[in-house]
Amino acid sequence: MSQSKEPTESRRRFLQLMVVSMGSACAGGVSLFARAGELPHLTDADPTAKVMNYVDDATSSKHALYKAGSICANCQFYHGPDAGYGTCQLFPGKAVNAKGWCSSYTPKKG
Repeated sequence: MSQSKEPTESRRRFLQLMVVSMGSACAGGVSLFARAGELPHLTDADPTAKVMNYVDDATSSKHALYKAGSICANCQFYHGPDAGYGTCQLFPGKAVNAKGWCSSYTPKKG
């Protein structure tokens, strides 16, 4: 019997979001709306970035969920310019590259 990978992917994504949520709660005083220029840049060495499979350049992602054209700049969690760095709800206190990507990428609606 062949089981679908979808429940496993959903479970994995839920756990990733839980880790990020707990990290966000611990970050406490960091505003999600801080100017990206004032924040340190997120790197793939960051523990949360590792869990979320973040890459600074989306085209370098080898993750199975990555689809061409999926970048932080067109993700619903990203706030900022289409080039350069902005803020992300999933990585409070860090500036993310507009051309980056993570496994929680969710396209902006409408």
